[in-house]
Amino acid sequence: MMRNALLVWLINALALLALPYLVPSVHVDTFFTALVAALVLGLVNALVRPILVLLTLPVTLVTLGLFIFVINALLFWFVASFVKGFAVEGFGSAFFGAIVYALISWAASHLVFGPPRVVVVRRE
Repeated sequence: MMRNALLVWLINALALLALPYLVPSVHVDTFFTALVAALVLGLVNALVRPILVLLTLPVTLVTLGLFIFVINALLFWFVASFVKGFAVEGFGSAFFGAIVYALISWAASHLVFGPPRVVVVRRE
């Protein structure tokens, strides 16, 4: 379990390092910066994001879920504002950066861990 968490953290850090090649307005200075930013992004997404999603639920419902992209962009931009060496030039960059970061992270996790397993429990 702990090994998987560390592996996911490393995958997310590597995704952050790859991100400036695809979204030039996102900057990551070093691998250590990517590790710190990936850790902070993970913590913010685990602790703050659910609260924001709950508070903005009416807007999310009206926009058919598209407002979640705005929340992701704002959190991505927020983390970049206080992690030294990780910079995002504006909201548009944060929007596309968050999407590309999620896609890279998902693809790399899928390659490392494989497809998710479905467990069927039979009740008799």
